[in-house]
Amino acid sequence: MLVDVHDTTFITSDGKAKKLGDYSNKVILIVNVASYCGNTAQYDDLQKLYDKYSNQGFRILAFPCNDFGNQEPDSLSEIKNFCLTNFGVKFEIMEKVHARGKTTEPYTTLNQVEPKGDVEWNFEKFLIGKDSKVIARFKPGIKPFDDNLIAAIEVALDS
Repeated sequence: MLVDVHDTTFITSDGKAKKLGDYSNKVILIVNVASYCGNTAQYDDLQKLYDKYSNQGFRILAFPCNDFGNQEPDSLSEIKNFCLTNFGVKFEIMEKVHARGKTTEPYTTLNQVEPKGDVEWNFEKFLIGKDSKVIARFKPGIKPFDDNLIAAIEVALDS
Protein backbone atom coordinates (compact mmCIF):
# COMPACT_ATOMS: atom_id res chain seq x y z
CA MET A 1 0.00 0.00 0.00
CA LEU A 2 1.30 3.44 -0.92
CA VAL A 3 1.54 6.02 1.83
CA ASP A 4 -0.68 9.04 1.12
CA VAL A 5 0.78 12.30 2.45
CA HIS A 6 -1.97 14.66 1.22
CA ASP A 7 -3.03 15.69 4.74
CA THR A 8 0.47 15.73 6.24
CA THR A 9 1.09 19.16 7.75
CA PHE A 10 4.52 20.72 8.22
CA ILE A 11 5.89 24.14 9.10
CA THR A 12 7.34 26.41 6.42
CA SER A 13 10.38 28.63 6.91
CA ASP A 14 8.08 31.55 7.69
CA GLY A 15 6.41 29.60 10.51
CA LYS A 16 3.15 28.80 8.72
CA ALA A 17 1.48 25.40 8.67
CA LYS A 18 1.17 23.90 5.21
CA LYS A 19 -0.08 20.56 3.88
CA LEU A 20 1.75 18.43 1.37
CA GLY A 21 -1.58 18.27 -0.43
CA ASP A 22 -1.07 21.95 -1.27
CA TYR A 23 1.43 20.62 -3.83
CA SER A 24 -1.15 18.44 -5.61
CA ASN A 25 -0.32 17.97 -9.28
CA LYS A 26 3.36 18.52 -8.50
CA VAL A 27 6.08 15.90 -8.10
CA ILE A 28 7.92 16.50 -4.84
CA LEU A 29 11.29 15.35 -3.59
CA ILE A 30 11.55 15.70 0.19
CA VAL A 31 15.07 15.70 1.59
CA ASN A 32 16.32 16.03 5.16
CA VAL A 33 19.39 18.25 4.90
CA ALA A 34 22.38 19.37 6.96
CA SER A 35 25.12 21.92 6.39
CA TYR A 36 28.02 20.05 8.00
CA CYS A 37 27.64 16.55 6.59
CA GLY A 38 29.63 14.46 4.16
CA ASN A 39 26.54 14.57 1.93
CA THR A 40 26.18 18.38 2.02
CA ALA A 41 27.67 18.64 -1.48
CA GLN A 42 24.40 17.06 -2.71
CA TYR A 43 22.87 20.55 -2.41
CA ASP A 44 24.66 21.43 -5.66
CA ASP A 45 23.08 18.57 -7.62
CA LEU A 46 19.72 19.06 -5.91
CA GLN A 47 19.68 22.63 -7.23
CA LYS A 48 20.65 21.39 -10.72
CA LEU A 49 17.85 18.82 -10.52
CA TYR A 50 15.42 21.55 -9.48
CA ASP A 51 16.61 23.77 -12.35
CA LYS A 52 16.17 20.93 -14.84
CA TYR A 53 12.65 19.86 -13.85
CA SER A 54 10.95 22.72 -11.97
CA ASN A 55 9.26 24.08 -15.10
CA GLN A 56 7.59 20.64 -15.44
CA GLY A 57 6.05 20.81 -11.97
CA PHE A 58 8.90 19.35 -9.90
CA ARG A 59 9.52 20.72 -6.41
CA ILE A 60 12.17 20.04 -3.79
CA LEU A 61 11.28 20.55 -0.15
CA ALA A 62 14.34 20.59 2.10
CA PHE A 63 13.89 19.98 5.81
CA PRO A 64 16.97 20.84 7.89
CA CYS A 65 17.58 18.24 10.57
CA ASN A 66 20.07 18.15 13.45
CA ASP A 67 19.36 14.54 14.47
CA PHE A 68 22.57 13.11 13.04
CA GLY A 69 25.88 14.02 14.65
CA ASN A 70 24.92 17.65 15.35
CA GLN A 71 25.49 18.38 11.64
CA GLU A 72 22.81 21.10 11.41
CA PRO A 73 23.14 23.23 14.57
CA ASP A 74 22.52 26.58 12.87
CA SER A 75 19.41 28.75 12.90
CA LEU A 76 17.07 28.63 9.94
CA SER A 77 18.26 32.02 8.65
CA GLU A 78 21.88 30.83 8.84
CA ILE A 79 20.98 27.62 7.01
CA LYS A 80 19.17 29.49 4.23
CA ASN A 81 22.07 31.91 3.85
CA PHE A 82 24.56 29.01 3.73
CA CYS A 83 22.53 27.25 1.04
CA LEU A 84 22.13 30.36 -1.09
CA THR A 85 25.74 31.53 -0.75
CA ASN A 86 27.41 28.15 -1.27
CA PHE A 87 25.04 26.37 -3.64
CA GLY A 88 22.67 28.97 -5.09
CA VAL A 89 19.70 27.07 -3.65
CA LYS A 90 16.34 28.37 -4.87
CA PHE A 91 14.13 25.47 -3.79
CA GLU A 92 12.13 25.65 -0.56
CA ILE A 93 13.85 25.18 2.78
CA MET A 94 11.42 24.50 5.59
CA GLU A 95 11.54 24.75 9.37
CA LYS A 96 13.95 22.37 11.13
CA VAL A 97 12.50 18.95 11.94
CA HIS A 98 13.26 15.66 13.65
CA ALA A 99 13.54 12.72 11.25
CA ARG A 100 14.30 10.04 13.83
CA GLY A 101 13.35 9.23 17.37
CA LYS A 102 10.54 11.56 18.43
CA THR A 103 9.87 12.68 14.87
CA THR A 104 8.04 15.71 13.56
CA GLU A 105 6.12 15.94 10.31
CA PRO A 106 6.58 15.20 7.54
CA TYR A 107 8.79 12.40 8.92
CA THR A 108 6.26 10.89 11.32
CA THR A 109 4.34 9.95 8.17
CA LEU A 110 7.26 9.41 5.77
CA ASN A 111 8.99 6.95 8.09
CA GLN A 112 6.03 4.61 7.45
CA VAL A 113 7.22 4.19 3.84
CA GLU A 114 8.88 0.85 3.08
CA PRO A 115 11.33 0.00 4.33
CA LYS A 116 9.62 1.34 7.45
CA GLY A 117 11.74 3.02 10.06
CA ASP A 118 13.48 6.23 10.88
CA VAL A 119 15.54 8.07 8.31
CA GLU A 120 19.07 6.65 8.39
CA TRP A 121 21.09 9.85 7.88
CA ASN A 122 21.06 13.29 6.28
CA PHE A 123 19.96 13.56 2.65
CA GLU A 124 17.55 10.63 2.59
CA LYS A 125 14.99 11.33 -0.14
CA PHE A 126 11.28 10.65 -0.57
CA LEU A 127 9.68 11.04 -3.99
CA ILE A 128 5.99 11.95 -3.96
CA GLY A 129 3.74 11.79 -7.01
CA LYS A 130 1.15 14.25 -8.23
CA ASP A 131 -1.50 12.24 -6.36
CA SER A 132 0.24 12.87 -2.98
CA LYS A 133 1.34 9.25 -2.67
CA VAL A 134 4.94 8.36 -1.88
CA ILE A 135 6.47 6.66 -4.90
CA ALA A 136 9.90 5.75 -3.55
CA ARG A 137 12.37 6.18 -0.73
CA PHE A 138 16.06 6.71 -1.54
CA LYS A 139 18.80 6.22 1.03
CA PRO A 140 21.24 9.08 1.77
CA GLY A 141 24.03 7.68 -0.43
CA ILE A 142 21.79 7.86 -3.50
CA LYS A 143 22.85 11.05 -5.23
CA PRO A 144 20.39 13.39 -6.97
CA PHE A 145 21.45 12.33 -10.48
CA ASP A 146 21.32 8.59 -9.75
CA ASP A 147 19.78 6.83 -12.76
CA ASN A 148 16.99 5.23 -10.68
CA LEU A 149 16.04 8.53 -9.03
CA ILE A 150 16.02 10.40 -12.35
CA ALA A 151 13.94 7.65 -13.98
CA ALA A 152 11.42 7.75 -11.12
CA ILE A 153 11.16 11.57 -11.33
CA GLU A 154 10.62 11.48 -15.09
CA VAL A 155 7.96 8.76 -14.87
CA ALA A 156 6.17 10.72 -12.12
CA LEU A 157 6.28 13.95 -14.14
CA ASP A 158 4.83 12.14 -17.18
CA SER A 159 1.97 10.55 -15.25
